[in-house]
Amino acid sequence: MSIGERLKEARKAKGFSQDKLAEAIGTSRTVITDIERDKTEHPRVSYVDTICKTLEISKEWLLRDEGPMAYPLPEWNANEILTQIHEILVDLRPEEQIYVLDMIKTYEKHRIALDKET
Repeated sequence: MSIGERLKEARKAKGFSQDKLAEAIGTSRTVITDIERDKTEHPRVSYVDTICKTLEISKEWLLRDEGPMAYPLPEWNANEILTQIHEILVDLRPEEQIYVLDMIKTYEKHRIALDKET
């Protein structure tokens, strides 16, 4: 499989159109189209890095078809994260705590709406 074919596979797996991916990485749709059609033999490093971060794929897989498509996610412990959040919140004034809670609720609403779109 070519770089272009792997890019197209990863882009579609993440639910990105060519336009949406181009916008996310700050380029034109033509650049994405050219890479997917293998018209660009060696895509710019800045594009490759940004594409991999945006699509959460490994650079080795995209460029050389080596290793897994997705890059390994960092391990995390839910209790550890909740403890860190708690430590931050207890130092805030009550009105700041309410503000943070409102931000989390707003994020959750937008995330749910985005999930429904894809």
